[in-house]
Amino acid sequence: MIRHLFTLIWNRKRSNFLLMAEILLSFFVLFVVSVLLVNNYYNYRQPMGFTSDNVWEFNINPGQDTINRKETLRRLVQELKATPGVAAVTWTSNTPFSFSNNNTDEYRYKDKGAPQTEIFDTDDDMVKVLGLNVVAGRWYDSRDDASSRHTIVVNQRFADEMFGQESAVGKVLTNDKHDEEWQIVGVVEAFRSGSDFASNDPTIFIRRALQDTARMSNTEQATLLVRVQPGSAAVLEQQLVRKIKAVTKGWDANVNTLAENRKDKLKFVMTPLIALGLVGLFLIINVALGLFGVLWYNINQRKAEIGLRRALGATGNAISRQFLGEMLVVTTLGVAGGLLLAVQFPLLGVFGLATPVYFMAMLLATVLVFTLTAICALQPSRIAAAIQPAVSLREE
Repeated sequence: MIRHLFTLIWNRKRSNFLLMAEILLSFFVLFVVSVLLVNNYYNYRQPMGFTSDNVWEFNINPGQDTINRKETLRRLVQELKATPGVAAVTWTSNTPFSFSNNNTDEYRYKDKGAPQTEIFDTDDDMVKVLGLNVVAGRWYDSRDDASSRHTIVVNQRFADEMFGQESAVGKVLTNDKHDEEWQIVGVVEAFRSGSDFASNDPTIFIRRALQDTARMSNTEQATLLVRVQPGSAAVLEQQLVRKIKAVTKGWDANVNTLAENRKDKLKFVMTPLIALGLVGLFLIINVALGLFGVLWYNINQRKAEIGLRRALGATGNAISRQFLGEMLVVTTLGVAGGLLLAVQFPLLGVFGLATPVYFMAMLLATVLVFTLTAICALQPSRIAAAIQPAVSLREE
C-alpha cells in the first residue's frame, strides 16, 4: 500500500512537489511562531521567586532638595516601619515589573566573564518585603558592615551559568580592571522581575545600605517597597502618604501596588503575544484554504482514474483512504524537510532559548500541520469516494 502511494505521488511529482514546498514553508513559519509562544508559556510556568501581594511601591522624588537626603530617608524608613499595619520596608534602586532595568556584563570570575546580568541595589530588608527564597548561604545583613568587598546575593540562574556545579557562596567576582570586588554570600531560587512571561535571567542583588543613598543624583527617585498586613485598605495608604510628606517636608510621593504594576505589565506584554497568535491563526487559515483548493482540483483532474478504480471494484472507503494516505505521505515529506531546518535552531542557539522549548515547538508545529492536512483532506476524499463510474465516464 505504501509503495503504491509513493508511486502515485511520483507520477504527479510536479504538483506534489509544489504542495510539499507549501507544507514545508508553512511548517517552518508555524515552528517559529510556536517557539515564541511555547517559550512564553514555559516562562509563565516557572516560579516568580517572590511575592507581590500586599506590597506597595512608593516612588519618592526629592526634586532639587539635596540637603540631608540620606538622613531624611533614614528617618522616613524608621517612621514607616513603626506604623501599625506595616510589616517591612525596603529601599531599592529598581522594582519588579518596572519598564526600566539596569543590565551589565562587567563581572568576572577568574578568566570567565559573566552573562548579561540584571542589577538591583537593595538594602537588608528586601528579602523580607518580597519573600525571596534563599536556597544557599544567606541574605546580607549587619554582619557585612565590616566587609572590605561589596556584598552580593545572586539568583540560581547566575550561579549555574557562572559556576556550573560549584557552589556560588563565597565566590569573589571582580571587574575587568580587577580594582573592585564583590563577594557572594547567598543564592536565591529565582527572580523573574520583568513580567509573568519573563525569563529567569541572571540577577545580582548588591547590598547598598541606606546611608549610601547620598550617591543618588538630583534627578534620581528613591523607591520604597512596603509590605503591609493582608487586608490593609486605603486608610493605611493615606496615612503612609501623609507621614511621607510630613517627614520629607515637601518631597513628591506616588504610591502604587506591585499587584497593579504586575497587571499593567502583563497587559503590555500580552499585546504582541496576541498579535503573534493572530498571525499564526491567519497562517493556518490560509494554509487550510490552499490545501483544500489543491485537493479539490486534484479530484476534478483525476475523475477518470477514480471512475476506473470504482469500475474495477474499489469501494468508496478504499478511494477515500487512498486520497487521505497520499496527502499524509506528502505532508510527511514536507514536515521532514521542515524538521531538518528547525533542528538547526537549537544547534546554532538561535533566539538563545532552552533546548526543550525548540523540541516542544517542533512537536506542536508537526501536530498542527498533520491535523490541518487531515481535516483539509477529509472532505475532498469523501467527495472522491462518492464518484460513480458512470458519471466519470460520461464526463470523459
